[in-house]
Amino acid sequence: MEKPAEILAVFAADQDLMELLRIIRDLKLKDSWLCAGSVRNFLWNYLSGRPALDWQTDVDVIFFDPAYSAAATRQVEERLKRDFPSYQWEVRNQVLMHQHSPHTAPYQSSRDAMSKYPERCTAVGLRLLANNQLEAFAPYGWQDILNFRIGPTPHFWADQERRKLYLTRLQQKNWQQKWPQLQLYFPEKASPD
Repeated sequence: MEKPAEILAVFAADQDLMELLRIIRDLKLKDSWLCAGSVRNFLWNYLSGRPALDWQTDVDVIFFDPAYSAAATRQVEERLKRDFPSYQWEVRNQVLMHQHSPHTAPYQSSRDAMSKYPERCTAVGLRLLANNQLEAFAPYGWQDILNFRIGPTPHFWADQERRKLYLTRLQQKNWQQKWPQLQLYFPEKASPD
């Protein structure tokens, strides 16, 4: 599994994931995606021979709509938690999320926001289009996920405050406990490309 079409085929073959994507699509939120750890962990689990959809993982749903306030976004999340309680929903309007990353300008779209996530392997998104076709977004490619590598995005490595947050995040997440084959890399030590 190396080509984007092969990766999409893995996603499409999982009925639970496809149902989750239908739920998200049917919300009709602008520029909405299943993203980050939801997509990354799915592939790491799949490649590790575990059940791919991990019911303990947050379901990271993002969208981009200036018309939605923080309160309106919370209402969407609460409705999902009520209607589909088996999932750990986390819904975020990317119009507001730049405020959580030091020295970051407002995002222009969900894709712009994803490209500025902390890790290259986390900067991924997946959505189901109206015609039932899957669309994926991986601005740094899929190789970090497929090869169990964790490295920072340029956005997080370029700024001292964000870099500090990134290093703290790595310690807190402790992903290597669940996936011991994971390897960390840093731009000044090694480049994955």
